[in-house]
Amino acid sequence: MNRFALPLALFALLVVVLAISIRHSPDKGIIISPLVGRAAPGFALPSLTDAQHKVSSADLKGRWYLLNVWGTWCVECRAEHAMLVEVGHSGVIPIIGLDWKDEDDHALEWLAQLGNPYQAIGVDHDGRTAIDWGVYGAPETFLVNPQGVVVYKLVGPLTRESWTQDFLPRLARPASAGL
Repeated sequence: MNRFALPLALFALLVVVLAISIRHSPDKGIIISPLVGRAAPGFALPSLTDAQHKVSSADLKGRWYLLNVWGTWCVECRAEHAMLVEVGHSGVIPIIGLDWKDEDDHALEWLAQLGNPYQAIGVDHDGRTAIDWGVYGAPETFLVNPQGVVVYKLVGPLTRESWTQDFLPRLARPASAGL
């Protein structure tokens, strides 16, 4: 039984050291995207709401925008939706939706019931565009500047706190113009 004592003690020590390190980490819970500070990936996707047009990154150059990755199958997307509607109605910044691996009829029904905060919605049925953006899971929201550079990425639902602390200060407009 003594032959197990040393490995067990070393394992316990390792657990304690890791727990202390995680507790005191200033970046705990933050996933830093390799896209931040780089050009946003280009895309041209079918529009969810207008079959005659595409939603294209080329049309977004020259202005700030949020790209919000969502799906009707995503529980946290429903949790953030009211905040997205509020931000969308504020007019501070256009929100572009990326409907990820979803059924079009489900997405249209969702928007009819909960409101549509998006200026445009691209449909990403095969998930290729989400992969290009480095999406881990929905919801995720990217802030892109007028030069087409990703300024910030939020993994998880947009909340009033993340909106006021993480997004508004990064915009060219004064924070007082926001919600």
